[in-house]
Amino acid sequence: MKKIATLFSIAFAFVAMSASAQQYKFAQINSQELVMLMSEMDSARVKLQAYQMELTETMEAMQTEYNTLLNEYQQKQATWGQAKRESKEQQIQDIVRRLEEFNVSAQNEMQQMQQVYMGPVYQKAQEAITKVAKENGFTYVFDISAGPLLYFDEAVTTNLLPLAKAELGIPAEKVAPTQLPVEGQAE
Repeated sequence: MKKIATLFSIAFAFVAMSASAQQYKFAQINSQELVMLMSEMDSARVKLQAYQMELTETMEAMQTEYNTLLNEYQQKQATWGQAKRESKEQQIQDIVRRLEEFNVSAQNEMQQMQQVYMGPVYQKAQEAITKVAKENGFTYVFDISAGPLLYFDEAVTTNLLPLAKAELGIPAEKVAPTQLPVEGQAE
């Protein structure tokens, strides 16, 4: 029994020593900041804005058609017969239904287009983070943009952002905008 206890103690000491001998390296990165610095994000944003503008123009044209038909109905309904009034009411209901359907469809399309244009940007950023983390022997990389960490000691972690920026060819001095200027406010 004494031999088993001694062997168990030796095994425990060995495990404890090997665990403490293993060196863990920690890093943190704000992946959103990295993505915002990428030129591909600028391109994706421009494409999304153009697509959104197309959808907005279509919605505005449909809204104008609705407003015109509604104004005509409100001004002339008293002079129309029942058949014409019912026909115009049906047209108004059809436009309202089309507006609602278009709005839902446009929102779904915007989400799909965001994935199409921004998905590759996020993937490229993730690949760069993974590559520099492996090259530099990091065990864990915490994404501080994903939500608050309760605590991390910056003295024992490495900010991976400069390494990831270098990997992606982003100039070291380039920084992400922290706040967009408010219209009419001095910059």
